[in-house]
Amino acid sequence: MSITPTSPAVPDSDQRGPSGPDTGRRGRIGLVVAGLLAAGLLAALLFVAAPVVPAKDSEVVGAVLCGFALGWALLAMLSVRFTDQPQRWAVVPALFMGLSGLLLVLFGSRVDDVLKWVWPPALLVLAIWMAVRVGRELHSRGGRWLLYSVIAILALASIGGGYETVREAADAKAYPPPGRLIDVGGHSLHLNCTGSGSPTVVLEAGGGEMSSNLGWITPAVSGTTRVCVYDRAGRGWSESSNSPQDGKQIATDLHTLLHRGNVPGPYVLAGHSFGGLYVRTFAASYPDEVAGMVLVDSTAAKSSAGSPADPASYDPIGRVSALVSASARVGLVRLYNQVSFESLPPRSRDEVRATGATASNLRSTIDEYVQANSSMEQAAAFKDFAGKPLVVLTAGSGNDAAWQAKQKDLAGLSTNSSQRIVRGASHEALVGDEEYAAATTQAILDVVSAVRSPAR
Repeated sequence: MSITPTSPAVPDSDQRGPSGPDTGRRGRIGLVVAGLLAAGLLAALLFVAAPVVPAKDSEVVGAVLCGFALGWALLAMLSVRFTDQPQRWAVVPALFMGLSGLLLVLFGSRVDDVLKWVWPPALLVLAIWMAVRVGRELHSRGGRWLLYSVIAILALASIGGGYETVREAADAKAYPPPGRLIDVGGHSLHLNCTGSGSPTVVLEAGGGEMSSNLGWITPAVSGTTRVCVYDRAGRGWSESSNSPQDGKQIATDLHTLLHRGNVPGPYVLAGHSFGGLYVRTFAASYPDEVAGMVLVDSTAAKSSAGSPADPASYDPIGRVSALVSASARVGLVRLYNQVSFESLPPRSRDEVRATGATASNLRSTIDEYVQANSSMEQAAAFKDFAGKPLVVLTAGSGNDAAWQAKQKDLAGLSTNSSQRIVRGASHEALVGDEEYAAATTQAILDVVSAVRSPAR
């Protein structure tokens, strides 16, 4: 009988090379990584939604970091428990993000001013260290690429955040506020008045815009009379406010600003777009202080649809707004601003690009549009301008028939009014383009002249 030699039995696990397919406990690491990255993202969203976290920029960012920290901590623990590739290094990003997040949630902007300088370089060093550890300790190809993708995002965020911090500091020196900061009750607003004479013209910028967006109009008007421009809360050089910025609050803040800034009436109010809502609400609240008005392709008012929301109630939109505005912290808004506002005067263009790239400006802009319905309803309280001079400027390009009809209705607010359709002008060009902004300037000067020498 012949005996056929056989090779000794080798366990399957020993036959698999380092690049072979994962099975058993080793095979679970890719799923663990994917699942815990998703868990960290879900935890971040849940923490942002938690009522105990204030709906403010710094605190919401802190809540996101705490959620991510939980994901990294779970990766460190569960990879030890359920796989044979323990990723104990994940404790380090968990501690780094968890501590930063708790500081932001507890102390808000007081610690944010320090962290925005420390965090970007520290995060970049951490990202490089994490990439090295992943390459050494994680053998799952899918798990590695998942983590490499996340680490790459962290590295880009650190570079963008560092650049944004440095640029904001440089912009603050290069573009100081041209006017004054005046406390209007819990926050300060920027007010800049030039020229001399009466009545004083008060310019109200459009939605999402600031005083420098009126760079063609302000100096042109100042040669004839006194003109004041200002920045709404959170916009331009003005500080943010904790109160909802609807039309009523904006009009109240403006009234306080003018009186504390020693700018007596009567006023000629000129508002572009959303600014038209705010000047109408101002005129409805303080009729004796308004002598004339120019509505520049103004947003129309509308009837009230119900009772206003309670400002003290839970604010999910405010949390989303704060979360979205965090994109400005890593320089994303600045990228957009660099190719915008070319038609403004050079100094005004650079000021808009500099101040418009900040998180507070983006948050203020989002909140303004959230409050749009309330602002339109409040502007509806202005029904009769009592024969005072009113010019309604309407863009001749880009508006549909419904918009044109509403513009015509605005002219009916006064018996001493006119509507002027500026041919070829778009909505934004009425203030942002030199040629068409001249038509806006002329309308303002015509109302000033009518106030000085009453005539139809």
